[in-house]
Amino acid sequence: MARCEHCGNEYDKSFTVTMDEQSHTFDSFECAIATLAPRCAHCDCAIIGHGVESEGAFYCCAHCAKKSGVSGLRDRADAASAPA
Repeated sequence: MARCEHCGNEYDKSFTVTMDEQSHTFDSFECAIATLAPRCAHCDCAIIGHGVESEGAFYCCAHCAKKSGVSGLRDRADAASAPA
């Protein structure tokens, strides 16, 4: 059994995530997200979807980016401009 690096639980169904050439062991996706997910630069929530990025800062949504002074980001593309 391996020990979760986030909560310390020893679990027979633990798994390893490799990110930036570093391996991490977790007992749940919740612990993996809490440890590895980027945080929104405005509201500090864990970004578990696509989020948006500007000049190296990550935001959970375009609203948070706008509240931080970033303009021009959108949460989705128009259907007409989306690639086929």
